[in-house]
Amino acid sequence: MAQDMVLKAGVSVEDVPKALYGSWRVNAKLDDTNSPATFKPQSVDFWNLSRVGDKITLENPFSGANANISVSTVEGNLVVFSKKLPYDNNKVLTDTVTIRLNDNTFSGINSLTLESFSLVDKHLMKTEYARYLIEGEKISGDSVIGE
Repeated sequence: MAQDMVLKAGVSVEDVPKALYGSWRVNAKLDDTNSPATFKPQSVDFWNLSRVGDKITLENPFSGANANISVSTVEGNLVVFSKKLPYDNNKVLTDTVTIRLNDNTFSGINSLTLESFSLVDKHLMKTEYARYLIEGEKISGDSVIGE
């Protein structure tokens, strides 16, 4: 019975709105940070969100960056997803995106946390964060594969 409860609490990739998939131009403006020297005040990025089977991938075709994302919330057109990746030798970047889809646009927040660890004993030395206000505009349609 406990297993049933765990399964019901999770978010299935089937729950993710198909409108999320495709290529997006994303404008980001820094809203808050504890480290202005680390985070840019604004940026324009390109995201390609695609699904193969039960994996959702976020790629940036210009930087070559890509990662599988974890979707934690889907409530109608509200989607929350995140990724956590090593960054340099001693850092970990956690990137959490909360967006509200509206046809071929979205708006929301991108929260970044950059943790720096000691190379000697791996203890956490510093945590830097930034919150960006983001707006996305769809460039091309969905790229759902293997439904």
